[in-house]
Amino acid sequence: MSDALLDVVVRTCEVQGGEVLVLELAAAHGQALPRFAAGAHVDLHVAPGVVRQYSLCGDPARANVYRLGVLKDAQSRGGSSAVHAQLQQGATTRISAPRNLFPLVTDAQRSLLIGGGIGITPLIAMAHALYAQGQAFELHYRGRSRSRCAFVEELLAAPFAGHVFTHFSDEGAEQQLNLAQVLGPPAAGTHLYTCGPAGFMDWVIEGARQQGYDAAHIHYEYFQAEVDNSGQGFEVQAVRSGKTVQVLPGQSLLHALRAEGIAVEVSCEQGVCGTCLCDVIEGEPEHRDHYLTDEEKQSNEQIVVCCSRARSARLVLDI
Repeated sequence: MSDALLDVVVRTCEVQGGEVLVLELAAAHGQALPRFAAGAHVDLHVAPGVVRQYSLCGDPARANVYRLGVLKDAQSRGGSSAVHAQLQQGATTRISAPRNLFPLVTDAQRSLLIGGGIGITPLIAMAHALYAQGQAFELHYRGRSRSRCAFVEELLAAPFAGHVFTHFSDEGAEQQLNLAQVLGPPAAGTHLYTCGPAGFMDWVIEGARQQGYDAAHIHYEYFQAEVDNSGQGFEVQAVRSGKTVQVLPGQSLLHALRAEGIAVEVSCEQGVCGTCLCDVIEGEPEHRDHYLTDEEKQSNEQIVVCCSRARSARLVLDI
């Protein structure tokens, strides 16, 4: 994938569910956009130094437009609030080429897609792709209220509407998401995909594990997570910067590096996107991110700087 940014224009924008801005982005100069696979996201350059990741929620077969759904977060750190304020029809911005950290398994016999709130976005693209391929799947959409959720009407009118099931907290008991029933026994060839708030995803993932699903058949993508900075202090040698940094108890590694003038490229600052990934030369990290796989964490070859800490008294990093 090229690191070059793409200039795009907001072709259409619409607020759905009260707080979700649905954007259609086209190339600013009329050229074709890079094709993407279901599960992909783009980095949206909202303002200088403000970069946020948003899943592509359109049909991957539509090569001329990217579709995003951006929830206006009451705790916004300048990302979603700026998107809502600035990206109106005709506005221009820049994005990365699509990256996919949440791909569909190509040889799955059946796919279960379970989304909570704005976490439905990557699953919409998956539903389009699975339907086009003639694959067996179910899409379950859970939210607090039908009127406060985006994409509901279009999903229930989509060609794959027969595969869509909605579960809203303010509706009848029969509409609630019975997770054990939806998951069922872990049949061979069945793969689970989930995205949504961290607590919701933890519930789905743990439910699947309790049902006996193999870890390799449980796929997820966190878009927001709490950062835990508790723990003992440790020392970091930043090799390329030629500095040694003391990370204090309760202080984040990122803030300690910045305090010493060491530049770290960041985006989410929640251990989700991987922008601040750094190579580990010596020492044992304490991984607290949602980006690296379990195997990658076990190798201890890299660390997500914004949220992780150290198990050893000293880390040597290539930064």
